[in-house]
Amino acid sequence: MIGISDIRAAGEQIAGCVVRTPTVESPGLSTLLGVPVTAKLELLQRTGSFKARGATARLLALDEAERAAGVVAVSGGNHGVALAVMAAALGVKATVVMPRSAPTRSVQIVESAGASLRLTDGMDEAFALTGRLREEGLTLVHPFDDPVVVAGQGTVGLELAQDADELTDVLVSVGGGGLISGVAAALAALRPGIRVWGVETEGAEAMSRALAAGGPVPVELSSIVTTLSAPSVSQLTYDHVSALVTDVLVVPDGEAVRGSLELAEHAKVWTEPAAGCLLPAARKVLKRVGEGARLGLVVCGGNAGVEDVVGWTQRFGLG
Repeated sequence: MIGISDIRAAGEQIAGCVVRTPTVESPGLSTLLGVPVTAKLELLQRTGSFKARGATARLLALDEAERAAGVVAVSGGNHGVALAVMAAALGVKATVVMPRSAPTRSVQIVESAGASLRLTDGMDEAFALTGRLREEGLTLVHPFDDPVVVAGQGTVGLELAQDADELTDVLVSVGGGGLISGVAAALAALRPGIRVWGVETEGAEAMSRALAAGGPVPVELSSIVTTLSAPSVSQLTYDHVSALVTDVLVVPDGEAVRGSLELAEHAKVWTEPAAGCLLPAARKVLKRVGEGARLGLVVCGGNAGVEDVVGWTQRFGLG
């Protein structure tokens, strides 16, 4: 299990490379949901999501042989963007494997950062290709099955614990589980009374299925939210979530997109559906915990283009 000392060490290591993102009270979201809401704005992080933290921590931990070999990552979007940009900044050659369904903007950023981009038909194929590239000698920077990466993501929770006023419940989006594992570990150490809730979208339910099965299992992916679409969680992240997280909630894709539109209107931030899913989940949490809740939302990323959001809005009849 990742400890607070691991997270603090990661924070010291990456401090000169990443942004300490704002933790702010949101009057708009508080009015919308009817309870005080604080937002941790990771969409203002370098590369537009929290992923820069874990990627940087892992890149800084490479030994000389690993740096010389170059690194490879598989991603639905944000992890690949983070690795490409941060590897370029640190002088490490990177290869990024992404499904063709990844957001257009993410593909463009990976290419502009100078990384070698490999596109596949889906996430299963992306993970398979990444495995072959690893066998050829590239060093894997896994998006969530790496304690160094999880500790890096945990610095989000460290900052939230330090900067937020009193909270009762914190909501965190879940793909492979690296972010929620790190955040939950930090909050368990520093704010042990806070309940942590995970949020997935339908068709990207790797963690909720794992919890139901008693361990990681492969899942079929159909969600439009590629940044949450891990084909399975890892034992590392499952162990953290099963021990430290109150529950993992699942919301429809359309409600996640609606949440992004609500965040734009009420919080004045431009998010991707991986963050938008927090709002429908927050309503579910409030029904379960009742009055007196004080919510914290980890707004994980904003890497969705205007075309993407307009297309999803039309697809789900939201506009």
